[in-house]
Amino acid sequence: MRLIRKPEVEAKVGMCERAIRDLERQGLFPKRILINPNNGRAVAWDEDEVDGYIEARKAARVAA
Repeated sequence: MRLIRKPEVEAKVGMCERAIRDLERQGLFPKRILINPNNGRAVAWDEDEVDGYIEARKAARVAA
């Protein structure tokens, strides 16, 4: 598992943090991982989960 930080996630999925957060709240995007429990701003995402989200979006495009 490789953890990726916000700038890389935004670049990979082409969305801003607000859009990503909205999708997380709806259960449609992988949840962020708190890197440092003492600093709630230090977060990252599991790269495999983000890649899975991208693949699912591609599959949905093909199926439509």
